[in-house]
Amino acid sequence: MERTAARRRPRLAQNVVDDLRRQIESGVLPAGAQLPTEPQLEARFEVSRTVVREAITELRAAGLVAPIQGKGIFVTEPSVTAAAPLTPVEIQNIPQTLEMLEFRIAIEAEAAAIAAYRRSALQEEAIRSANQEMARWIELGQPTVEADFAFHMSVATATNNRYFVDSLARFGPRAIPRSQFPTLPGANDKQYLLGVLEEHDRILEAIADQDAEGARLAMRKHLTGSQKRYRRLAR
Repeated sequence: MERTAARRRPRLAQNVVDDLRRQIESGVLPAGAQLPTEPQLEARFEVSRTVVREAITELRAAGLVAPIQGKGIFVTEPSVTAAAPLTPVEIQNIPQTLEMLEFRIAIEAEAAAIAAYRRSALQEEAIRSANQEMARWIELGQPTVEADFAFHMSVATATNNRYFVDSLARFGPRAIPRSQFPTLPGANDKQYLLGVLEEHDRILEAIADQDAEGARLAMRKHLTGSQKRYRRLAR
């Protein structure tokens, strides 16, 4: 029974994705339009909240929608989702970016869980400060890769385990995928970056609450969403 449910969930989520994608591409849901709320989507498609959230994650990974904190999920501007040719170097970067994200999911999800029960008050504040710094750069319209990496490094540091720190420090800011794709549409879009910031907020909140499992899941969801976004480039 559980295996059957596990097989059905992706298909159900894909049905939601396909329907909303058609509405967006046909203009029924134009740029700037707000998606229905999660309860409304649950009722419309007769699916669970988990399925709805998986579908929204997929649409975000495709760059079709983006969250606005405190307001909801909105359809992005066409210029954000429009296809653009990648440079030869960017194309070569796709496989190694996917490999790095796979590695980061394995390492950082557990790092977030450990940080949740081991971080000191000063380390928690360092994570918070790193996220606030990224928010500041977003508002200024400045590059955010360094600030994004600093957030992840501060989480690794809060494990008080040097191997987590060393593993992430080895890659440096290039661990942040968008640093490898300067021509990718939407990579530096403000609404997209605010969505990233919102995901950071969830990780931070779980760590602050010493919720190890919540921190693990929040970090995994954050990095898995990124993985889906860049996997599409390989198609």
